Amino acid sequence: MAGTNGKQKTVRDMILSLALIGIAAAVIYVFVPHDDHAPDLKRVDYTVETAGARRAASYPVAAPEGLPSTWKATSVRFQGEDSDRWHLGFQAPGGQYVQVEQSTGKRADVIDEATQGAKATKRTEEIDGRTWTRYTGGRYDGLVLEDTPGSTTVVAGTASFDRLTAMAAALKMKNEK
Repeated sequence: MAGTNGKQKTVRDMILSLALIGIAAAVIYVFVPHDDHAPDLKRVDYTVETAGARRAASYPVAAPEGLPSTWKATSVRFQGEDSDRWHLGFQAPGGQYVQVEQSTGKRADVIDEATQGAKATKRTEEIDGRTWTRYTGGRYDGLVLEDTPGSTTVVAGTASFDRLTAMAAALKMKNEK
C-alpha cells in the first residue's frame, strides 16, 4: 500500500499545480490591459512633402484638395531615388484605408504593388474628366488613371469604390518645375 499513497500525492500535487496556474492566468488577464479596438492613427500634414515632390518629380504629382476633415492623412513620402515614387495614405470616413501611389516605374509593377495583386476589369469610369480603370481581386481594390505617359497613378485601398472615386475626384495634378 505504500506505492498507492505516493501516486495519490502525485495526482493531488498535479491538480494543485494546475489550479495555481489557472489562478495566475486569471490574475494576469484581469490586470493586464487589453483593448480590442484599433489604435487612433495620427494625422499628418502632407503640404510640405507635396510641394517638395511637385518640385522634384518628373510628372504632375497628385494630391487631394477639398476633402472633408473626416479624411485623415496618415502617411506621406516621396522617394526620388526609387522611380520618383509618391505615396499618400488616408484613413477614409468609416476607418478604411485609401492611398494614392504614383511612380515612373514599370506600369504593371506599380499597379500590382499598389493594389496588392488586383486585376483590371473591363469597367472604366470618367471622374473629373479623366478615365480610370477599375481593378479588383487583390487585397486592395483600385482605380488606375489612363493616358499618363511617363508615370502611373493609382488610387487603391480597402475602402469601397465610392470612397476610391471620391479620392480620385479630389486629386489635383500639378508640377511646380
